[in-house]
Amino acid sequence: MSKWLNILLNILYPKFCINCQKEGEYLCEDCLSLVDINNSLTFLKSKYLNGLYFAAPYNHFIVKKAINQFKYEPFIKELSKPLAFLIIAHLKILGKTSFPQFVIIPVPLYKKRLKWRGFNQAEEIAKEISNALNIPIFNNVLTKIKETPAQVELKKEEREKNVINAFKCQNSDLIKGKKILLIDDVFTTGTTMEESGRVLKLAGAKEIWAMVIARG
Repeated sequence: MSKWLNILLNILYPKFCINCQKEGEYLCEDCLSLVDINNSLTFLKSKYLNGLYFAAPYNHFIVKKAINQFKYEPFIKELSKPLAFLIIAHLKILGKTSFPQFVIIPVPLYKKRLKWRGFNQAEEIAKEISNALNIPIFNNVLTKIKETPAQVELKKEEREKNVINAFKCQNSDLIKGKKILLIDDVFTTGTTMEESGRVLKLAGAKEIWAMVIARG
């Protein structure tokens, strides 16, 4: 039934590549192949984050367009699959396809913004990574408890103040002594990831590695 429903939906509402407009997928293989995948692991001067995995630079025209169509109206939720594919390709280049003793935690959204979008973009990416690499995902550990303006609208100093005490860790027993892949869509100044990492470290996490689609 699900197979035939998908066929019917594709007939009624065909998908077109957001870059070349070819019918079939929202981001076709040919356009995905135009993205230069990052081939190095980034170590950070951070108190709480051990390092950063990012698949591509945010200023690449396809990456930026795909992320914007994923996050902003009209939302294309299904872009989570090709965007997560970029991260997986990055990990394969690094030879990192196994993460024993790791768990995945997506950066959460405040409930009002989650209601507006209908989904958490970081969680959708996290689900794809979890399924591909067989890493457990915990959606009930990190929560956002303070409504904040969008980081993209702020300068670096304002971003740092914006996210102070914006996150809370619950069910901390699930992550004590654990290694964590903290997943979001874009890493720019790193303030959101840093504050999330601080909260998780205080809750007992052993290591925290940031993982994103793109670095700004």
